Amino acid sequence: MSSKYETFAALHAPGDPVIFYNIWDVGSALAVVKAGAKALATGSHPVADANGWPDGEQVPIDFALANARRIVDAVDLPVTVDFEGAYSTDQEEGGRNAARLKGTGAVGCNFEDQRIGGEGVHPLDVQVRRIQAMRRAVGEDFFINARTDLYLKVKEQDDSLVEHVIERGKAFADAGANGFFVPRLADPKQVERVVREVPLPLNLIAFPGAPLKSDWASAGVARISHGPFPHRALMEQLTVAAKAAIG
Repeated sequence: MSSKYETFAALHAPGDPVIFYNIWDVGSALAVVKAGAKALATGSHPVADANGWPDGEQVPIDFALANARRIVDAVDLPVTVDFEGAYSTDQEEGGRNAARLKGTGAVGCNFEDQRIGGEGVHPLDVQVRRIQAMRRAVGEDFFINARTDLYLKVKEQDDSLVEHVIERGKAFADAGANGFFVPRLADPKQVERVVREVPLPLNLIAFPGAPLKSDWASAGVARISHGPFPHRALMEQLTVAAKAAIG
């Protein structure tokens, strides 16, 4: 287990980002392994969509954990899981839930600061305590990819927003996080600044219209995810193929 964690952590090289084409079940995991992946990452949205639930911790936690275990058991690569807000606003319960996730064999998780089902993000001091509690619960050999959703939740996206992102990144690092995930951060100059000032490998998400991955790599990004977009593209292809077959 430790060797898988170490292998996974070592993949996060600034300037040479590890690419995650996010999966949702064993079948998608095996397909992405065949494509040459170095590690695997689930996405909460595609897991929910593929199984008939809305996103936002609407997938029952027992199902999410069982799904993670089935994927881990089916592949030899390290697997990290999108665990949203750890299924609790209570920091200790969230930590216990993360420990259950580690028990499936997953080497890490995404852990976000947005208020699941509510508005905005958790206050910084609250999110720091949540990360600290998770770290205590899972030990050192578990990759906590601390995510801030400021770019998803804040309407006024000027340079001052980057200041708040950096503040969160530094605090998350001090709290024990291993990585820093900022969905929808895109501008290479802003990316360079976050990379320079936050002492954690930076994870961005590739979305339609995003800069080239090579531009992000040049800015020092260490990890690029694809979130819900692989599942959405596949479902669109399925619909087209089904229409052609049905006539």
